[in-house]
Amino acid sequence: MTTINVNAIESSTSTLTIGESGNSVVAADSVNVNLIKDASGATMWQSNGSGVLSNVNSAFGDSLVLISTQTADDSASISFTSGIDSTYKEYIWKFININPATNSQHFGFQVNASGQTGYNETITSTFFRAYNFENGAAQALDYLTGSDQAQGTAAQHLFTSAGNDADKCVAGELHLFNPASTTYVKHFYATTNGCQDGAVTQNEFAAGYINVTAAITAIQFAMSSGNFDGKIKMYGVK
Repeated sequence: MTTINVNAIESSTSTLTIGESGNSVVAADSVNVNLIKDASGATMWQSNGSGVLSNVNSAFGDSLVLISTQTADDSASISFTSGIDSTYKEYIWKFININPATNSQHFGFQVNASGQTGYNETITSTFFRAYNFENGAAQALDYLTGSDQAQGTAAQHLFTSAGNDADKCVAGELHLFNPASTTYVKHFYATTNGCQDGAVTQNEFAAGYINVTAAITAIQFAMSSGNFDGKIKMYGVK
């Protein structure tokens, strides 16, 4: 093993090259640096010298990219009207502590295609649920015909008959695929869990397609009647 002891290695140019092009440089112990770049000069990550990273390349990290967060505070609806484009092929909305002001209301969504208003695009969907009463009196897995659509333009249910007690809420997520496509219809699926107007937990599943080939550029969430509280986060999937 060869040892080189130096106080500093400096380049007479802006770049110090170690090893021939295409070869690897092996460090038997450790390499201490604060800035890492690839061969093209693109920064991979940078440290402040104390272990805190910045300028981390977007290729690293979680596949979910948080785009925006909106909070409902006795709100009639929440709409996302920007950030839905061709950047990502899949978008996810996560619902946190959704609590209706009016008891036994349905939580749902609708969308606008490019250039359209009114949140009334054509949807075909399916809807089923599993539930269990708090006292264990009844359990079932069933299909809800009143929550599906066959070329309908109403808001698509994501959760049905949500309770408005202070300790009740709905949580879940909605996935929408390739909304910027101008060739295909737009597929979606959602899963939610929440407390119904009675003492019962419901795990509900919605899926289907928005039957338009125009790009989807906006989405709105609301109760079937009345206002609601809660938080909704929009993510893109890398």
